[in-house]
Amino acid sequence: MPPVRKTPLLLVACQCILTVLLVTQPARSAESTTLQMGTLAPAASPWGQVFKVWAKGLSERTGGALALQFFWNGQQGDEVAMVAKMRTGQLDGAALTATGLALIYRDVLVLQLPGLFRTWERLDTARNAMRGGFDAQFERRGFKLLGWGDVGMAHLMTKGFEVHTPADLKHRGCFILAGDPIAPMFYSIVGDVTPRQLGVTEILAGLTSNTINVVNAPAIAAEQLQWASRLDHIDRDVSGIGIGGLVVASPKLASLPADAYAALVDTGRVAGDALTLRIRREDEAAFERLKARMTTYDTTADEQAQWAHIFRETSARLRGTTFDAAVFDAAVAYSQQ
Repeated sequence: MPPVRKTPLLLVACQCILTVLLVTQPARSAESTTLQMGTLAPAASPWGQVFKVWAKGLSERTGGALALQFFWNGQQGDEVAMVAKMRTGQLDGAALTATGLALIYRDVLVLQLPGLFRTWERLDTARNAMRGGFDAQFERRGFKLLGWGDVGMAHLMTKGFEVHTPADLKHRGCFILAGDPIAPMFYSIVGDVTPRQLGVTEILAGLTSNTINVVNAPAIAAEQLQWASRLDHIDRDVSGIGIGGLVVASPKLASLPADAYAALVDTGRVAGDALTLRIRREDEAAFERLKARMTTYDTTADEQAQWAHIFRETSARLRGTTFDAAVFDAAVAYSQQ
């Protein structure tokens, strides 16, 4: 199994975290508390590197009164398991992709509807405008959304063939993630696709055994989780944007002294911002690396129209059923600005 690609620690995003975190007057508390945080990310990945800097900065700001302990590589289970553990108090927080966030508040997935957002600028416009509503809904469900952390721009990657239209997915080895309502609807509209339900940690095995040969994911995620090593074709078109976030269970937050709580919220926001900047750069670089070794291809205007039709039909069936119509309409409106 190839090693996880390592990247320099002292990039601008991480330096920004340290600058903000360490110049602040340390908060003090009589007792030391450690928050246990789950993540699917490897420790040496760009996500892991930012999380380590965040943990160091938080500990120094609070004079050691508050610490973060990360469990890497899905050691606490997949995101379904991590969210369940946060609800029962077995885990204090987690860095989640949209799949995990949706287990807490499903409507956040409107930001990841296929074909809706294809540029960072439009995603930022929508998310910033809708942030207050998202925050309130997470808190209503017992969680604090400390910050966002993007995963990257999704591209269709395959093993042994190109996918120019949705019909090219028929009878292929596709998968869906537990808790994701979008992919099952999409594949049902395409037809003649029987996707396997897998956890993120099971996808590599599926690719190795060739039971899975289609992945729609950001380049950086495909590299870090080693999926890219089993794939050889990539579409240049962006199918959507993968989002994520940093969350902590509210009961744990309520037990913290006020100064420690403020330090966690402040540093979590800065870590999310730095992570977003870092991952966007890393994802772009990863895409260039994959293009250099994979067979790349473009879709024609007619083929793009076929994808757009399926994406619109998927969204239309989810609006007002899976997703609140008002939240859905707001996201669509912002995507067009």
